[in-house]
Amino acid sequence: MLAVLLLGAPAARAQAPAALRGTVADSLSGQPLAGVSVGLVGQPGGTATDALGQFRLPGLPAGTYQLRLGALGYRLKNTPVTLLAGETRGLAVSLATTALNLAEVTVRQPRDPNQTLAAISHIDQTLRPVNSAQDLLRLVPGLFIAQHAGGGKAEQIFVRGFDADHGTDFAVSIDGLPVNMVSHAHGQGYADFHFVIPETVEQLKVYKGPYTARFGDFATAGAGEFSTKTSLDRSQVKLEVGQYDTRRALVMLDLLGTHHLLSRKPESAYIATEYNFTNAYFDNPQHFKRFNGLAKYTGQLSAKTALTLFGSYFSSNWDASGQVPDRAVEQGLISRFGSLDASEGGNTNRTNAYAVLTTALAHDAVLRQQVYYARYNFTLFSNFTFFKNDPVNGDEIKQTDTGRNLYGYTGTYDRDDRLGRRALHSTLGLGTRLDDSELGLRTAVQRRVLDILSLGHLHEQNVNAYLDETLELTDRLTVNAALRADLFVFDFRGHRADSTGAPGPLAGRVVRSRVSPKLNFYYQASPAVQLFVRSGLGFHSNDARGVVQGSGSFNALPRAFGAEAGSTFKPVPALVVNAALWALRLQDELVYSGDEGTTESVGPTQRYGLDVSARYQLSSRFFLDGDFNYSHGRIIDATEGNNHIPLAPTFTSIGGLTMRSPKGLSASLRYRHIDSRAAIEDNSIRARGYFLLDAVAAYTRPRYQVGVQMQNLLNVAWNEAQFATDSQLRGETQSVNELNFTPGTPFYLKANASVFF
Repeated sequence: MLAVLLLGAPAARAQAPAALRGTVADSLSGQPLAGVSVGLVGQPGGTATDALGQFRLPGLPAGTYQLRLGALGYRLKNTPVTLLAGETRGLAVSLATTALNLAEVTVRQPRDPNQTLAAISHIDQTLRPVNSAQDLLRLVPGLFIAQHAGGGKAEQIFVRGFDADHGTDFAVSIDGLPVNMVSHAHGQGYADFHFVIPETVEQLKVYKGPYTARFGDFATAGAGEFSTKTSLDRSQVKLEVGQYDTRRALVMLDLLGTHHLLSRKPESAYIATEYNFTNAYFDNPQHFKRFNGLAKYTGQLSAKTALTLFGSYFSSNWDASGQVPDRAVEQGLISRFGSLDASEGGNTNRTNAYAVLTTALAHDAVLRQQVYYARYNFTLFSNFTFFKNDPVNGDEIKQTDTGRNLYGYTGTYDRDDRLGRRALHSTLGLGTRLDDSELGLRTAVQRRVLDILSLGHLHEQNVNAYLDETLELTDRLTVNAALRADLFVFDFRGHRADSTGAPGPLAGRVVRSRVSPKLNFYYQASPAVQLFVRSGLGFHSNDARGVVQGSGSFNALPRAFGAEAGSTFKPVPALVVNAALWALRLQDELVYSGDEGTTESVGPTQRYGLDVSARYQLSSRFFLDGDFNYSHGRIIDATEGNNHIPLAPTFTSIGGLTMRSPKGLSASLRYRHIDSRAAIEDNSIRARGYFLLDAVAAYTRPRYQVGVQMQNLLNVAWNEAQFATDSQLRGETQSVNELNFTPGTPFYLKANASVFF
């Protein structure tokens, strides 16, 4: 028996499976690369690197393989590997950046299958000119923005048939730090992205619909995850000069170089600052000023631990011309760029800080923990109705959101397992967010306060948890199932003026919860075709002031149900297409109107539509791109003809032709189009569509770059923000409900010059 065992042991070892482990890093910075696709040539399945750049391929028969590694923006790499029976082989691989080649772009996302727009987003970041924080939001396929109260205020967002106001139905984050503000003085979900310096952004991940468990509040139409650079390839000084007294200065400095701060392993640290000034194109100078400062450290403390530290400060102040009614321009009272109340405007500032600790654990698991803090202040003077409510002093209001403290924690536990022969990826997430602020709404004249409409202290907290499982059912079919739970505590203590102007109570505490399941399927029909069917429940919260005073049909957390079917595919190697047919039903399109201090509901709504995005490489230097988005939305309980969703876009399209050279001349000609749409439920007032052409060109050398940007090449007279508003001008005996608008940019020229060192 002993002889049999001794003779059989080598045979057993010869049949034992092998495993391949490794780490992938950037060849220049040495920083680990997450999300790199890893697989064996000619073998089904595969994996992707985790947050520490690590990967594992278990259960491999002994033999010789070609290890294939690929990531968007990096050169594909094939490495020969020979594995012995029972061996666990370790590899350290570095990837070098390369010029964009659509033939090498993959449509499969093994670690994050819900990011079906990954290939499209990376191509756009590489090709599309980004000159402002506004341009960053425009990188989201199908998303339009509009500014209507000066450059210091968050943009109005349109996406997937939603007028998402300033972010009510689209979640925005940067490095895991939430941008949207709950129960904001000016609007629910207010997402002011101007504290981000565009040159520091490295990546954008886009998620359409409520299908991803990582996102909770506001992620009904979708979510955009931005991330800043971990390191700088080089330091930079940039100056910009444009029409309308426009000036901008940018400085980005690499602080470490080859030096070390906390570890002997790869580290990076940099700072970036920018200053903006413009008077804009309005008759009344805007006097817009903005300052941004940022510092970031990223380091490998050990082979299993990484640390990121981040701090930033942003401040802005401006004067605004506001929105004006059509009749004021038609009657010659003002020009298209004039103002009926030149005292509009405001100021805001935000301080951010976060720390992220990422740790590799046993059993192929990674723990990521983030704590964050933001300090925020906001003051805005607006006048939407002019002399409707107060014929003597006018209807100017002052909205304040002061001393807001935002505290948060997010923890995720990611683990790779095998369920039989199949790969299983699990994510457990826990988080909390607390907002504490003083909110105010007052009447004013020429920025002088007259009376208080509402005033009080906000205390709002969200606690959430989710479990997300991704299982490869077959070599081609993957299922992603998830469950998310959210608990909200709405607390507001204050008062508001009643119909006589006397103060009355506006206080209360309400606790509400939501459970949001998700179920998504992905089928890899071929290396060039991925099909998907996705579904899920989501929600957006409503303003705490409305929640605590709500009754009857009021819903604190209106639920959204969404579903879509589509494909990301490459009909030819140089063409990448993403198409999705989608539908979304919102339980109650209910928001708190910060402008009026009231709660407004249009009841349940339903939307469906088609999104198509295409990116085509004509040659090594020329690229075509286009996004085409159709949506049809209606208020469910309203009668036919009175069931239009105000300002909901029906057709939008963005696209252009880009010429890109790594060292030399690059240029892009781009268009933006949104069609006319109902501005009021009965469609009697319509917001006017527009078609615009923009252009950008740059000449780049190793040590410098010069460029020029031109907006609205055809000098079209267009309306950027538009509303159906019941307003009354001085001298009028009654109000008039008609289109009120903020004019869009006329032809605008801006030049820039950069020095690299």
